[in-house]
Amino acid sequence: MMKGVILAGGLGTRLYPLTYATNKHLLPVYDKPMIFYPMETLVRAGIEEILIVTSGPHVGHFLRVLKNGKELGVKHLEYAYQEKPDGGIADALALAEDFADEKPITVILGDNTTDADITGAVKRFVDGAMVFLKEVSDPERFGVPVFDGKDPKKIVEIEEKPKESKSKYAVTGLYLYDNKVFDYIKKSKPSARGELEITDINNWYVRAGTMRWVELKGFWSDAGTFQSLFLASEYWAKKSRG
Repeated sequence: MMKGVILAGGLGTRLYPLTYATNKHLLPVYDKPMIFYPMETLVRAGIEEILIVTSGPHVGHFLRVLKNGKELGVKHLEYAYQEKPDGGIADALALAEDFADEKPITVILGDNTTDADITGAVKRFVDGAMVFLKEVSDPERFGVPVFDGKDPKKIVEIEEKPKESKSKYAVTGLYLYDNKVFDYIKKSKPSARGELEITDINNWYVRAGTMRWVELKGFWSDAGTFQSLFLASEYWAKKSRG
């Protein structure tokens, strides 16, 4: 059974002053703490062993909210602490190497909310990497795939927050990786922002010819800005009312 990793680090500076009080991923999205949504995505896909990587001054709050994960259907819940909250997503993922135990993992960012069912993709995954794409109106906020002009199903590069997007798709914060991901992280160097970028890791797979993608069906939104936090809450509120 594949294991899951939720990356819930960082300082959430774009959501100050809200995140002075607690970690971004514990803020409410309608009627649940934000991190409940990625946890439910993993459990819905049959993933019952989960590692949460977090950082910053409010890490203790996770224990009070999530406890041992049983209430959300998690059989085994672990925590890891990222000492540099501004080290980047890939730096946080590196802490999951022992947890992965040389097996494939499903990785999701802690501010991602979706009602998509990824069970099929998780069950079929064998090796390489898979990214989940979603058509959005503001792809420049995300990693953006560049497709082969001759083969539109093939990604030739992923650009991180480009000024001019070459496609209308965003790389959502949901990934499947084989165990080579940790070797690629070790080979990578910090970007100009001083972070180990997950886009750089994805491009290692692109260059190796082992990157695949699937379009995420259903609703998806991050909740890392005031606007996206509001839009996500609005969607889940409407859905709960049927």
